[in-house]
Amino acid sequence: MTSTASTPVVVTPPTSVQSSRPDTPLSTLSTVAVSDKASDEGSKFKILLSLLRKFVGVADFSAVRFSLPAQLIEPIPNLVRSVLLAPENATNRPRFTQFVDRADAFVAIGQSDHELGRMLEVIRFWLTKDLKYIKGKPIKPYNSVLGEFFRCNWEVEEEQPPISLNGAPSDPPAESPAANGTGKPITVSYITEQTSHHPPISAYYIHCPERGIHAKGYDQINVKFVRGSIRVLPGSSNTGIHVCIDKHREDYQLTHPTACLNGILTRSLYITVQDSCFVTCPKTGLKAILTYEAPLISGPNRLIGVIYKYGGSNDKYTKAKDVPDNQVLVRLEGVWQEQIYYWFPSGDSKVNKNGPPADKQLLIDLVPLMPTPKILPPIEEQLPNESRRFWKDLTAAIQEKRFGDANKVKQEIEQRQRDKVADRNNRNAVWKPRFFAEVTDDGGQPHLSDEGKALLEGMQNGEFALMESEELGA
Repeated sequence: MTSTASTPVVVTPPTSVQSSRPDTPLSTLSTVAVSDKASDEGSKFKILLSLLRKFVGVADFSAVRFSLPAQLIEPIPNLVRSVLLAPENATNRPRFTQFVDRADAFVAIGQSDHELGRMLEVIRFWLTKDLKYIKGKPIKPYNSVLGEFFRCNWEVEEEQPPISLNGAPSDPPAESPAANGTGKPITVSYITEQTSHHPPISAYYIHCPERGIHAKGYDQINVKFVRGSIRVLPGSSNTGIHVCIDKHREDYQLTHPTACLNGILTRSLYITVQDSCFVTCPKTGLKAILTYEAPLISGPNRLIGVIYKYGGSNDKYTKAKDVPDNQVLVRLEGVWQEQIYYWFPSGDSKVNKNGPPADKQLLIDLVPLMPTPKILPPIEEQLPNESRRFWKDLTAAIQEKRFGDANKVKQEIEQRQRDKVADRNNRNAVWKPRFFAEVTDDGGQPHLSDEGKALLEGMQNGEFALMESEELGA
């Protein structure tokens, strides 16, 4: 039976945001009693609002340590999907991962023989990562524990179509090359590990040696409660997604815009994206600016973009509309939840300012797309600190609405974390990630450890067997 006892929501002082030590103990400031009974949506909103009021004026409440009751948490590990969002009926449908919602768009990167085509391939992949915002609902997942990790493969049988470059400058080939033609699926492997707990940071690596491409970065967010909305920005270690195309020795940096969770006060939650993100390739000198135009009240959340050559005084623009017409090589426009089009400007400023011309070409239609299914080892073959196995007892309790049991499991995990911190402090031991060489990297690009390299090599061959970790974070 479900317990009727109350569970405290523990909040640490806002000043704890300043601490970056991974082994800082948890302290308490205040508590809010919450019943262990199942809550309706109205009750959840009241609890959420009471918590958010405590964070008004806090620079980043994602770094504030607080313990939510199980009723407010979606039964999904944070490393299995991206922060804040999951699909409807998330316990019965495939979870989203952080940035590879569509593996077919990832393997299509680097297939064009022209630098503009490759930039458009990278942008297309970038747009598919936002499926979590399009198909999902706002939720609060589990907080990852130190050393927790998640791994999976994707098998891609049909990739995104080639990028058409008809009308592009310098007379490039009409299309990118087609798929490998072998009839065999292309394997993409993924590993992510929680490398820091305070502040919460995870490193990730996306690996596709058959196509000679990989991507990496740190997932860290900065969260603010501003004028009734929750704003999510990249944290200091999150410099974006770094994509590498080995064949052309090109590196692309894809920075993150600002995501907003709106409608909290009206209990009608919806997501908007605002500001600009930048896709930069130093070798080719190409830069894309994608500007998200958030609607004032309602209406489509439009995106406009440009690709141009940057360098020197050219590297000063912050919005797509700021780039002079005579410097624009490609224009993009559309609704980021639906269709995005691109075209090569003819130089007619009236056409440029009035929107896409008749010869616009479809870059991506997101409406029919759903995330690519993942391949991962059965839960009984996963390690104790592997996401789905680590959280399985809490997940089962929440799914079965045994919130009293769920809160007990959650509190036991939190206590184990505190005990592990105390033990490491007593031994003067410094936590080291297993699959990555460092907790964070100044350039925002994590490096795989020898174990991380061996893990991905094995996963490419369908081998998931692993020795248990020597030290656990919880």
